Amino acid sequence: MADVLFTNVRILDGTLAHPYAGSVLVQGNRIRAVGRSTAPISSAGATVIDGAGATLMPGMCEAHTHFSWNDAATLAQIQTMPLEEHVLWCAKVARRYLEAGFTSCVGAACAKPRLDVVIRNAINAGQIPGPRYLAASQEITVFGALGDETLPHLPFPEFSFGVNVTGAQEMRKAVRLFLKYGVDSIKLNLSGDNFTPQSPADTSWMTDEEVAAAMQEVRMRGKRAAAHARSAESVKQALRHGIEIIYHASFTDEETLDLLEEQKERIFVAPGIAILYAMLNEAEPWGITRAMATDMGYQVEWDAALESLRAMHRRGIRILPGGDYGFAFTPHCQNARDLEFFVKYLGFTPAEAIRCATQYGGQIMMKPGELGQVKEGYLADLLLVDGDPLANLSILRDPKRLLAVMKDGQWAKAPEIAAERFWGRAA
Repeated sequence: MADVLFTNVRILDGTLAHPYAGSVLVQGNRIRAVGRSTAPISSAGATVIDGAGATLMPGMCEAHTHFSWNDAATLAQIQTMPLEEHVLWCAKVARRYLEAGFTSCVGAACAKPRLDVVIRNAINAGQIPGPRYLAASQEITVFGALGDETLPHLPFPEFSFGVNVTGAQEMRKAVRLFLKYGVDSIKLNLSGDNFTPQSPADTSWMTDEEVAAAMQEVRMRGKRAAAHARSAESVKQALRHGIEIIYHASFTDEETLDLLEEQKERIFVAPGIAILYAMLNEAEPWGITRAMATDMGYQVEWDAALESLRAMHRRGIRILPGGDYGFAFTPHCQNARDLEFFVKYLGFTPAEAIRCATQYGGQIMMKPGELGQVKEGYLADLLLVDGDPLANLSILRDPKRLLAVMKDGQWAKAPEIAAERFWGRAA
């Protein structure tokens, strides 16, 4: 791809620095120069994109991604999608995420054993478009807990949303199998979830022996683990065993918060509060009224999650957007709504919310010195946005306001050539 020079843009660099007018030169897959309006960069034959005052910011990261969630209303409906159709579905969703401005995604579990690995490999090979992707295993669970969808008359793994284990040896076998497939992370369901009435969110299900066995296998191969952990005890268990990515963390106490703060340089929390909100306020078309959601425990969890996450934010714990998009009531590619929720309900400023999706995104993607900022030497994952996200975060959910998306120096969504306001070529 030819060099690209963005001029006349308002640079929002992904940190808490105040935005400024300037220009950015991309050469290959890297940002080679960042200049302020007082010191413009020479075009030197590059393709020039005149932003006409649009915002240039880093691509966003979705920290809790389920490409294989197929907009169904139940876990069973996701799992029973035929494999061939499921692969095509994941490929389509991966492209949509990239075009929606999510240039990086952290897989948080797939519905079938190798779906995430296949999609990641296809993206990396250039076979399909998609974000930078870290592939996850299926959810590893225990009988009776979240992810156990087996039926008494059909006790076969292929009918279960997750992989059921009992004891440390079965855990080792399951983890080793997924590591053999080539996943980047192992997903453990340590707590329950109000989505499954037999195992509500404030319950915990795995033994320390089972979790320790999983983590020993993960460490031996240089990988990492993520935990579905809504209960306070499950969060503590995740921290005891060195799990790096904690999903949800709705229920906490002072001990839990202290432990999170002690390890804040190592861990990430991706709460996924959008699904709690949706279950209470937006799920009625699928048969779940607010009264039903309240009876299921969602109002209690919503209140607890807001209190817990506000406390984490005050303590400087890294909280990232993302979680459980891909259900009927949390449709794919509305993921940036998390940033609005962070501001409205958790006490973030808009700049702090954007940092969660950009600078922190580079960190959770394990590229902290080269991804998630508009900075010289960084990878060229960039969004050109019509408007000011700091004044109105909702524009990040509007495809019409995303004028261009660049990943690794390549256009995922090119500016409209016909719109001369945004496109020009150097003489």
